[in-house]
Amino acid sequence: MTAVVPDTLEQATSPQWLTSALQPRFPGIVVREVIPGPVVDRVSTNARFTIVCEGGIPEGLSSRLCVKGYFNEQSRAARFVGEREACFYRDLAADSGVRTLRSVYADFDTAARHGVVVTEDIVAEGGAFLDAASYISPDQVADSLSQFAKLHASTWGNSAWSEKHWLTSNLAGALRAWGGDAITARIAGNFHGPNGRRVPEGVSDAPRLTRAYSSLVASLEAEQISSDWCVIHGDAHVGNTFLDAAGALSLVDWQLVQRGMWYLDVGTHIATALTVNDRRGSEKDLLWHYLDCLAAQGITPPSRDVAWRAMSRGILRGFFLWGITTKVAPNLIEILLHRLGTAVADHDALSPEVYLAPLSRE
Repeated sequence: MTAVVPDTLEQATSPQWLTSALQPRFPGIVVREVIPGPVVDRVSTNARFTIVCEGGIPEGLSSRLCVKGYFNEQSRAARFVGEREACFYRDLAADSGVRTLRSVYADFDTAARHGVVVTEDIVAEGGAFLDAASYISPDQVADSLSQFAKLHASTWGNSAWSEKHWLTSNLAGALRAWGGDAITARIAGNFHGPNGRRVPEGVSDAPRLTRAYSSLVASLEAEQISSDWCVIHGDAHVGNTFLDAAGALSLVDWQLVQRGMWYLDVGTHIATALTVNDRRGSEKDLLWHYLDCLAAQGITPPSRDVAWRAMSRGILRGFFLWGITTKVAPNLIEILLHRLGTAVADHDALSPEVYLAPLSRE
């Protein structure tokens, strides 16, 4: 029987709750003591800790764990945003085969609208979380693209995931929540402040970006009905990756996982993970590599021409998401707006002829 989703951090890090949460996977486990570690408390709360068990730690379980939930007073009203991630770790992560955090408990309380995940502590195990200030090589991006291909291929048009409510498309979530005027003002604040100082002049246009993304969303919703959708990460920027203890690039932060089109992940990832010069020199080879990874897993990929045109839509998606981002370190916003803005300019991704042109499988 699955343990109840904890309401407070104190409950989530108590020996009693952890015993009940871990017993389904580790029968007979009894957590005797919890040694607190660092806590990062923003919208979500991420708390690292070490457990001591009667008779020692069971085989296959690390003693160093991390719980993620929405425990503070500020986040209680936003607890629902944890549903997708909790359900991903509970229902899909293992079957997809994608490299991500190893979850030992994940569940969503439908009454309290609260999702909680307990994973192994990747930092304590020797891994490291990445961001835009980290240097990522084209070879490393090829590796991470192979992980996106695993996720996409394992769910490609798969009816098992077609009706899951937690995978409903959320591409228009911010537009619905804030409205077009507020979105445009938010983007303008980034573009015309220090965060936008290296966005190319030709694409530093907040109203144009809002219009383009709104039109793209409408087009994507229609396309998804008749095309080969898959489950996508939904927020595939470089800051949602980490290096595991072996140095392999892995995916993390699944709050926007949803049904969608493969190129939204691929375009955003390539444009955010690499310096401008590295992207320009390797993006075609990386895209072809991703298509080869799909083919190796039994999926008939789109043609190279179609994939190249489609990738610009993923770049536009990333530019919009970082255009509306404010609650991240300004230096990281500045780096990613520069990378994404330059990619948008290179691909002419704000032109309707690019983001609305029909795509065929050819």
